[in-house]
Amino acid sequence: MSQMRVAVAGAGIAGLALASALHRAGVECHLYEQAGRLAEVGAGVQLAPNATRLLRRLGLRDRLRTVAVTPQAIEMRRWDDGTLLQRTALGGSCHSRFGAPYYTVHRADLHSSLLSLVPPEQVHLDARCVAVTQDTDEARLHLSDGTTVAADLVVGADGIHSVVREQIVTDQPKYSGQTIYRGLVPAERVPHLLSEPRVQLWFGPDQHCVCYPVSAGRQVSFGATVTASDWQEESWSARGDVAELAAAYAGWHEDVARLIDAADTVSRWALHDRESIDRLSSGRVAVIGDAAHPMLPFQAQGANQAIEDAVVLAACLAHVTPARLSGALRRYEQHRLPRTARIQRQSRDNAQTFHLADGDAQRHRDTTAQTSSGLDRHEWLFAYDAERAVTTPWSS
Repeated sequence: MSQMRVAVAGAGIAGLALASALHRAGVECHLYEQAGRLAEVGAGVQLAPNATRLLRRLGLRDRLRTVAVTPQAIEMRRWDDGTLLQRTALGGSCHSRFGAPYYTVHRADLHSSLLSLVPPEQVHLDARCVAVTQDTDEARLHLSDGTTVAADLVVGADGIHSVVREQIVTDQPKYSGQTIYRGLVPAERVPHLLSEPRVQLWFGPDQHCVCYPVSAGRQVSFGATVTASDWQEESWSARGDVAELAAAYAGWHEDVARLIDAADTVSRWALHDRESIDRLSSGRVAVIGDAAHPMLPFQAQGANQAIEDAVVLAACLAHVTPARLSGALRRYEQHRLPRTARIQRQSRDNAQTFHLADGDAQRHRDTTAQTSSGLDRHEWLFAYDAERAVTTPWSS
């Protein structure tokens, strides 16, 4: 066991991935989660090869095969008539090329899978972080019940409203002007979408819809964006109105209308992000995942980048004594900042590209999409091996 003691605020996907990777590396780690019980909400996650190769190394190869779906393609379509704009083959082609699969998975299944890798005694519930302090010798998590937890390193995996991030930079999340409705539909209600397992997107003026199968094919997860200046609530449990969602997508292709109509309930989430920052640590404090680089969901990389962060930070901390922590954190930043900043930018750019009004710019987008199908354009994203990059000097 390493001498290093790590305390992590947050036991979501980022925190659990870090705890899993640190446990594998023999580094002492404890998670402090504000919720009274661990449960993820009903939403889907796309896991690209850059993350699935890392999850398999952590020990989730068999479990992911059981709970996830392997989509055969990503299809992008026009909003009104469903015209196919682009089809990117996934399935075996993706696996062969990148050495790892592309999965779609229920968020709760990914969360419980990661939780299975962490010793139960390392997860502390009803433990909300309200402040962080530090000096040259240690960092401290201050919890809402008055408890103080001391560690060599405190890591913020506490999301876009991170308390830990305040040790590194003073900024606030920015509302994008868009909300997303999320829902789950039993697969038997939407057989028209399941002729083969695939990720399907429909692009239209000011909004888009995406869906894909999860839960080993038993359910279809969907997300539908809507422009809204009056909704800024960020809560996975905030109820949306199915009728309002259907009205917002009136006139869209019948596949989208039937998908929305098949939903009994939806949640509604205001989309925020923050500007990129030039460091991910300060003293004995670091951040990962949404606490470090929150992303709009238009590149489908939020969870993937949290997993990359976790594995890279764990690799940097392995075999490191507390006296050498600053060098380990600099190494973590050097490997993560350029990549995550690029993906943040592309996610913001996609918010514009996906939602073009019909016209010259939209026609140019569609023509370009039709001539750029294939996995080549995903090479830089999917082929990247975050763990190998950090363990092989400057291989990135």
